Amino acid sequence: MNVIIDEACLDTMQSLLGEQFSDTLVFCISEFERLEREVRESLPGDLEAATRNAHSLKSNAAQFGAMSLSDSAREIELFLLEGDVNSAKESLGNLSKQVAGSTVKLQQWLMANA
Repeated sequence: MNVIIDEACLDTMQSLLGEQFSDTLVFCISEFERLEREVRESLPGDLEAATRNAHSLKSNAAQFGAMSLSDSAREIELFLLEGDVNSAKESLGNLSKQVAGSTVKLQQWLMANA
């Protein structure tokens, strides 16, 4: 599994948010975990909620440079929009790994750049 973090996105967000950046990134990481859990718990019963949470995870991850996580969430979102619940469920393992890997890399970046 390859975890890709676009550090230019982090630099941009840090410039925009200033002293609020560290707290915002920590909150965002917790949101990655919450949204992944919500996607998992929504399947297969509430496809609308699962799709919405996958979309939010995709967008939040991209905004903070977690590109491979964003791609994984996008894949699930597209499967759900196509009605392919089985493929979406099969992709959950990768999504969980991407959340965990992105969390580690983002925390490492924060410690090195805060």
